[in-house]
Amino acid sequence: MNGGGNAGGNGRGDGRGDGGGKGGRAVAPARRSRRLVGGLRTRLVVTFVVVALISAVTATALAYRDARTAVLQRTQNAAVNDLRERVGAVAADFDVPPDQQSLSRFAARVSDGIGGRIVVARYQDLSAVSDSLADTASRIGVELRAAVTTGDDAVFQRVRWRGEPYLVVGMPVTYADGDRRTSGLEVYAITDLRAESDDTAALLDSVRTGIVPVVLLSAVLALLAAGTVLRPVRRLGRATRGLAAGDLGSRVAVTGHDELADLARTFNETADALQASDTDLREQEAKARRFVADVSHELRTPLAAMTMVATVLEEDADQLPPDAARAARTVGAETARLSRLVEDLMEISRFDAGAARLNAAETDLGDTVRASLALRGWTDRVETELGADVRAVVDRRRIDVIVANLVGNALRHGAPPVTVTLTTDRAADGAWVVLSVADHGPGLPPDAGERVFDRFYKADAARTRGAADDSGQGSGLGTAIALENARLHGGTIEVADTADGPGHGAVFTLRLPLRRTGEDTE
Repeated sequence: MNGGGNAGGNGRGDGRGDGGGKGGRAVAPARRSRRLVGGLRTRLVVTFVVVALISAVTATALAYRDARTAVLQRTQNAAVNDLRERVGAVAADFDVPPDQQSLSRFAARVSDGIGGRIVVARYQDLSAVSDSLADTASRIGVELRAAVTTGDDAVFQRVRWRGEPYLVVGMPVTYADGDRRTSGLEVYAITDLRAESDDTAALLDSVRTGIVPVVLLSAVLALLAAGTVLRPVRRLGRATRGLAAGDLGSRVAVTGHDELADLARTFNETADALQASDTDLREQEAKARRFVADVSHELRTPLAAMTMVATVLEEDADQLPPDAARAARTVGAETARLSRLVEDLMEISRFDAGAARLNAAETDLGDTVRASLALRGWTDRVETELGADVRAVVDRRRIDVIVANLVGNALRHGAPPVTVTLTTDRAADGAWVVLSVADHGPGLPPDAGERVFDRFYKADAARTRGAADDSGQGSGLGTAIALENARLHGGTIEVADTADGPGHGAVFTLRLPLRRTGEDTE
């Protein structure tokens, strides 16, 4: 008889693996709440580290799998070859059918020849174990026994017994002299795989330990790369913020020939074009302002003469024929209107040139409002709700201009009653004087709120234009002049529809800091 077959040439496993016979089920980690990572540097570093970690883990897993497979394959081949050769040597002098004693000697001799591994010999109902104290029944599975009984070659199976890995190799003993029939004798060898398991575990630990420096190195490289990428980005950001703040000379140094250099070059070209356009616009605006100021100034002398002549004509209009009288009064009205337009243009020019100055003094604002209305004959046409003893440090003449413009605008374009309200308001940002002028006309059109303070803007389609009055407005400069005077005091003017909603009038609200004598009036 011989050991039969090649050494594990077509060895078959039962698919149990060395993981205890059950595939480990992956447990999904708790999903972390998603949140935005801080800046680009953080995202770059995290990306680098994650990529390096995934690469390291993947390489570790592949290396562990290959190393483990190689170690187990070598052990399996060695175990099968050793058993085949030893069985072939011992079985040559073994007679069948054996008795219990001869079968035990056979198992012991095979075990001695393969390094003292536990050997089990079976012949029909007889069974012998080289180590009588060893538990072999639970390590030799039914599938392995069936494969040995029905096959003619060595087969093996990896099992776990009491938490430890073992390799069980089984083979039938065949007749010699080319007779491949089995003799009925089966031999099983149990090999301890704990040494191989410890070797692969040590390999896994060493590779796993190497992941830490790899991740740290990737983080350092990520920081260096992020610094290289973000440095020009930060310079570009600073230059952009400077450009947005009005520094049109802000530029970025262009280094290299990559995409960031192209971006910096494009920014510089854009800034150059913007600076050139701004310079051109400023020059045109300065020329336009000088033109308006010069024209207004030059018109004052002939207008004074025209006004004097028109006044004389109006005084003598009753003595003229009806057509001539009407013409004289029209010339006088239009001359007065032209004079007021010139004065408004001069006033706007002073604001544009930064030449407007406050002549401020502590003033009773209630008296100022009443005097402004009385001067223009509006006392009977306007309802007033003026708080008592509302005093502030203001330029009385400029407050008169604001009141005249706002009230005149309400009388001309709105509908009665026109109400002027004067109160004080103490808010978180300080104490304020609040002057509101409300009318009950058609209100403002939807797009007029943003443009009502523009120069020469007239909301003709939305608000009915009445007859000319003594306010001398109608040029579209009144609200603009009022706003400039409010800003000169550190205040503002806001416009909105009344509380009743669109179509129920508009309300202009003047807000001025409530300053008194002795306070900072800068």
